[in-house]
Amino acid sequence: MDASHLPDSILIVDFGSQVTQLIARRVREAGVYSEIAPFTQAEEAFARMKPKGIILSGSPASVPEDGSPRAPQVLFDSGLPILGICYGQQVMSHQLGGEVRPGHETGEGGEFGRAFLTVTEDCALFDGLWQVGERHQVWMSHGDKVTKFAPGFKIVATSDGAPFAVIADEDRKYYGTQFHPEVVHTADGAKLLANFVRHVCGLAGDWTMAEFRQTKIEEIRAQVGVGPNGGKVICGLSGGVDSAVAAVLIHEAIGDQLTCVFVDHGLMRMNEAEQVVTLFRDHYNIPLVHVDAEELFLSGLAGETDPEKKRKFIGKTFIDIFEEEARKIGGADFLAQGTLYPDVIESVSFTGGPSVTIKSHHNVGGLPERMNMKLVEPLRELFKDEVRELGRELGLPEIFVGRHPFPGPGLAIRIPGEVTKERCDILRKADAVYLEEIRNAGLYDAIWQAFAVLLPVKTVGVMGDGRTYDSVCALRAVTSTDGMTADVYPFDAGFLSRTATRIVNEVQGINRVVYDYTSKPPGTIEWE
Repeated sequence: MDASHLPDSILIVDFGSQVTQLIARRVREAGVYSEIAPFTQAEEAFARMKPKGIILSGSPASVPEDGSPRAPQVLFDSGLPILGICYGQQVMSHQLGGEVRPGHETGEGGEFGRAFLTVTEDCALFDGLWQVGERHQVWMSHGDKVTKFAPGFKIVATSDGAPFAVIADEDRKYYGTQFHPEVVHTADGAKLLANFVRHVCGLAGDWTMAEFRQTKIEEIRAQVGVGPNGGKVICGLSGGVDSAVAAVLIHEAIGDQLTCVFVDHGLMRMNEAEQVVTLFRDHYNIPLVHVDAEELFLSGLAGETDPEKKRKFIGKTFIDIFEEEARKIGGADFLAQGTLYPDVIESVSFTGGPSVTIKSHHNVGGLPERMNMKLVEPLRELFKDEVRELGRELGLPEIFVGRHPFPGPGLAIRIPGEVTKERCDILRKADAVYLEEIRNAGLYDAIWQAFAVLLPVKTVGVMGDGRTYDSVCALRAVTSTDGMTADVYPFDAGFLSRTATRIVNEVQGINRVVYDYTSKPPGTIEWE
């Protein structure tokens, strides 16, 4: 976001912890805008954001080791409140004149998992929350520990394995926790973070989606230009929530300078293409190019059974068609994408920093370079649940805002083996029955993703007096917060037998239904 109209914010300096995103989420849940910057880019982010407070994250690194990451000195010179978490506490102590030693040197080892701390002194971080003498459950994950204070600090809470469980320098408003308040296992962690951003940093906690919407509209207009001299923007619609929300927001900013392109590859769910066209063309009156490319995609998939080749063909063909439509529109300067904040974070590489797993994301890079276009990514500061909230703020119907994630290759990766029109139609019907039963049971919003898979297996069945030899359908439903890990949804037996009966009776070509009980890991959510 452009600093000229940034809301009051918190800068989170990332040293490579796997849970840094959770810090940003907890701060935002407290009604305060936050951004994450790798420690290598923290100075630049500090200058751009002009934050009101700083949080230093955990890390897999070890402070005593040569070359381990440090916080830029400018943060300590700023006079702003600082909260150091785990490695953040240790690196702050070290940089301000204290001492940190590896756990094996102190003879005590580390502390991992659930722990209990005892509050020994009052401190602004505990206001209205924890009293002296109380014991509270927290979540520890550290090998090293602070063995000597930096000047000005005092201990305000201890645990069995960490005498410096919480330290505070009230004069400078510096605080350090050896535990992780951002994870759910620390019972009052979210409240501690809210105390830091509201009480200590003095922020009102009034960052809202309405405010974000206005800020973004101004930003889009500034980037693209408005009126006769303004740029043209094209946006690829997938039927998913991210591209839908991005398109509606951009349209609100620049009107008919936006054209949406919907490439219908014939691999959508039941009635999905019609829903997209109706909403955008009829309801929002957004210029929409609807490309019916079913034949092209299905003929290219004929005879192909390798999942990776199916994905690659679909991705390449989609880009080819999209490029062709962009040329027809003529003179589009900008490409709009529904890139989200987790995509952005995962695509930033640390140089000379901790070793963290980074993946290149399909939304970040690739297409714009090839098409020589600039990117408009109005959702790149938001998490998925915030995008849904923004969608509601923009008045998008719940059928779009609340829908389960759907993969880019669509039904092609839910049909192991060869993809044909006949198999797509069978799967579409089975999937529609399954989702209808889930909605009827009031379970749709409790499930992250639910879908049917058409297996390349035929089994013998009996219908009426005749013998059948038809396909097997597998049902999948999982709960998750971010799609990284997932648990199986525990349907009761009555629901599953009712759904199976309906699918076998109503969908010609299926005579057997099974339920997939595999969590992620070891399985993936999708089958291919």
